[in-house]
Amino acid sequence: MSGYMSPRTRPIGIAVVAVLIGIVGIVLVLGGLLVLLLSSVYFAAQVAPLFGAGVVAGAFLLILGVVFLVVASGLWRLEMWALALSVLVVLFLLIDLAVRGALVSLSAVLLVLFLVYLVLVRHHFR
Repeated sequence: MSGYMSPRTRPIGIAVVAVLIGIVGIVLVLGGLLVLLLSSVYFAAQVAPLFGAGVVAGAFLLILGVVFLVVASGLWRLEMWALALSVLVVLFLLIDLAVRGALVSLSAVLLVLFLVYLVLVRHHFR
């Protein structure tokens, strides 16, 4: 059985993160749809200036929600691109904390721990 490959195991931390990102994605999609719906209701009530802002905000939330769902799906399926994107997001968040002078904070510590975790479980991704 030299050609046999064992199935990849999903680390529990990655599963938790994927589910949480998926939940946020669902909330963003629903929120985007709600904003789009409400902006069309306001437009019907002749509040035209709110219509444009509502469409832009709703479309932004909808697109962001879809991106979150795609990333959650990639993490769940242990795709390397999703791991790379997650590492980049964590690095950008750390840079943001550094710029704001909050690099020595609980958020920064948690982000560094999560970054270390992502590096340690990278062998699970394809």
